[in-house]
Amino acid sequence: MESSTKNESTNEKPGWLQNYVPQQGLTRPNGSRGFVPGVSGNPAGRPKGTKAKKTLIAQEFEKDGSKVARVVIDAALAGDISAANLVLQRLVPPLKVRAEKVQFELDGRAPLTYQAGQVLVAVAQGVIDPYTGQILINCISSFAGLRDC
Repeated sequence: MESSTKNESTNEKPGWLQNYVPQQGLTRPNGSRGFVPGVSGNPAGRPKGTKAKKTLIAQEFEKDGSKVARVVIDAALAGDISAANLVLQRLVPPLKVRAEKVQFELDGRAPLTYQAGQVLVAVAQGVIDPYTGQILINCISSFAGLRDC
């Protein structure tokens, strides 16, 4: 079975590489290739000292941010539900679901599909809540994807 091509056997460059000439001076002082200090990979890029758009927006918000916040708060107090939602989202962090500790029978030596079935039975019997059951089944599923190395 011969897998080498004509180019590999004669060490010729492929057609798309025939006119390629390596650039000189693009090696580091230690001889390695890669980025050279002081040489830009994109000389036509953003000029030095130019501020990013995010920075400009933050500076503008610093100037008038308190006025904007006051308008939104006043709208929320006047009954604007969207404004009230925005204010509340900024004042109170969203609630995160917490799984409580649970205890139920789970045969660790049984096949993983049987263990997942045990979790479903525990959910059906009300021993654990459905969210916790989902987390446990996801854990079993992830464990099934592991390989012994």
